[in-house]
This record gives sequence, C-alpha cells and structure tokens, in this order.
Amino acid sequence: MAKGTPPKGAGSSRPGGKPGPGGKSGPGGKSTRARKPPPVVSRQPRPWGWIAAAVVVALFAAGAIGYAVVQVNQRAEAADPANIEGLVTKEFTNGSHTEGVVDYGGDSPPFGGPHAPPPGWADCNGDVYPIPISSEYAVHSLEHGAVWVTYDPELSQDEIAQLAELVEGQSYVFMSPYPGLSSAVSLQSWGHQLKVEAVDDPRIEQYITALRINPDFT
Repeated sequence: MAKGTPPKGAGSSRPGGKPGPGGKSGPGGKSTRARKPPPVVSRQPRPWGWIAAAVVVALFAAGAIGYAVVQVNQRAEAADPANIEGLVTKEFTNGSHTEGVVDYGGDSPPFGGPHAPPPGWADCNGDVYPIPISSEYAVHSLEHGAVWVTYDPELSQDEIAQLAELVEGQSYVFMSPYPGLSSAVSLQSWGHQLKVEAVDDPRIEQYITALRINPDFT
C-alpha cells in the first residue's frame, strides 16, 4: 500500500473520529448544521378608530353641504314673487309726478301710477304710521322700491303690533292703516299687490322678502 493512501472502506472521518471539513455529519453522511429560522414578519393592526372617525367627518361634511344647498334653494324660492300665491300684478305706464289728488280707479290701495312730486313721499325706513297717509305720497315711495303694508283699522291692537314687528327696523318698508280696506291686510309694491285675511299669514313675510327694494322700480 502506498504511503499516504487511505485504506479501502475507510470513512470520511479523520483519525480520532473527528469529522472532516464542512461541519458535523449526521446519519447517512448528511450535514446536521443548524438552519437559520425564517424571518418573523410583524403585521401592524389596522387603525379602525381613525378610519371610523374619518367616515363620520365625511358624512357630517356631506350633510352640512346638503343642508346649505337646501337653505339656499329655499331662500331663492322665497325671493321669487312668482311663488307668492294670490299675488296680483299690473303694469303701470304712467309714473308721472302730479299735483293734487290722483284718481287710482279700482286700485284700493293703489300700487302704481301718477303720484306726488318731491318732496312728497312717505318715509319708508321701517316707519309705522298710526294714522292714514296720502296715497299719492305712498305711491311715490313705491316708485323707489318700497313696500307699503296697509291694514284694516278695525284690527285689534295685538294684531297691529304683530304686523308692525315685520316692518320696524327694515328699510324700504312702511305701514299705515287704510280705512275701507277689503281685507285684513294688503301689501303694495310697484306693480304688485297681495291681500290676506290674517296678520299671521306667512305670505306677508314672503312678500316683504321678495319685493322689498322692488327690482321693477328702485
């Protein structure tokens, strides 16, 4: 046997039973080197609280926007004279200044036509007159966009006070009793008239909103 040549049948172990290079050997000659464990992936929980809060905020914002749109539409409807039930309209071609008494025909109270020249007009800064005023003066104020609220003098003091609350403090509005009125309340602006039978009729406020500073004549 040549020197340095291992005998046949010898294993791969070195003298003394030590394993050769490459680490420990297990049964069948397989390596028993320990394997690295797989990496641990930590999954963070979803922030359900923040998600729920964001949904609530979004729903609140959508509701607020929807409410605002409804309010705008309602105000637009209230400001349109065409939406006032029972409104009478008439076109007046003669708005001249005339001295003396004017015959307004069947318009009682009048809501357009010839009227007193300056300085003959009624103050209309929320003024509440306790006695009847000149129709010629009142119509002159209508020419400049005011609303004239007239009422039957037979109304109770409580009813008159309730009506006055809608007038006082508002520019381009004035109020006075009108003897012989065919309804409890009559509202006039240039070319527009509305007669109602109760001081709490919601159309009174609707009329003032729509026709105060009347766009036909200002």
